[in-house]
Amino acid sequence: MKVLKWSTLLLASTLLSACVSKGTHKKTLEELQAANEANQKKEESINQLEEKLLNTTKDKGKLKASLDEMKQAMDEMRARQLEQKQRLAEFRLLTDRFKSLTDAGALSIEIKDGKMTVSLGSDVLFPSGSAQLSNDGKETIKQVAEKLATISDKRYQVEGHTDNVPIATAVFPSNWELASARALNVTKAMIESGLPASRVSAASYGDTQPVASNETKEGKASNRRIAIVVVPDLSSLPGYDELNQLSTKN
Repeated sequence: MKVLKWSTLLLASTLLSACVSKGTHKKTLEELQAANEANQKKEESINQLEEKLLNTTKDKGKLKASLDEMKQAMDEMRARQLEQKQRLAEFRLLTDRFKSLTDAGALSIEIKDGKMTVSLGSDVLFPSGSAQLSNDGKETIKQVAEKLATISDKRYQVEGHTDNVPIATAVFPSNWELASARALNVTKAMIESGLPASRVSAASYGDTQPVASNETKEGKASNRRIAIVVVPDLSSLPGYDELNQLSTKN
């Protein structure tokens, strides 16, 4: 009877132990499942935060790109404004230097095709059909060259222009040769008057760029001219460095 009691007690203890172990295991599983679900929620939250962060970074990148583009545009606008101010100051300087000659009607100063130009009538500088400067022409060119030489860091191109009346002589087979010879002689006279040769060049346009109608006598006279053009300084323009690099690579 005693043995039976101990057996019964042992069996009951085993069953009770088994019940406790199963309950604890179930509870542990439930806790693990709950923890796993919580971790999944946390992971989802982290993923959502990472996605938001990525989108925010992209938006910031777009915003930064837009700000950079705006800054570049503003810098270019300021550069153009500065260039315009400089050009205006140079034009005023030029008109001041040549006031006595413009007042005397010996020349005119204008902006043509975006370039500052000193125009002198060929009839004042040369005899008809000739490329040799007259005495008055030499004196006028000397005064012009001396004034241009005082403006530092500027280069000039002397352009020869004619009216549309054709010329055909042994010396000048066409208006191109006449305009070219006149431009070269003015250039040489300017160099002899003290303008550095490195700052002046010559070009011929013949009758291709009239400033007035060739239908009238006055128009023809206006078209027969020497134009001294101030060569633009491209280095001051926006984007010059990039263009210069490209041309260097090519």
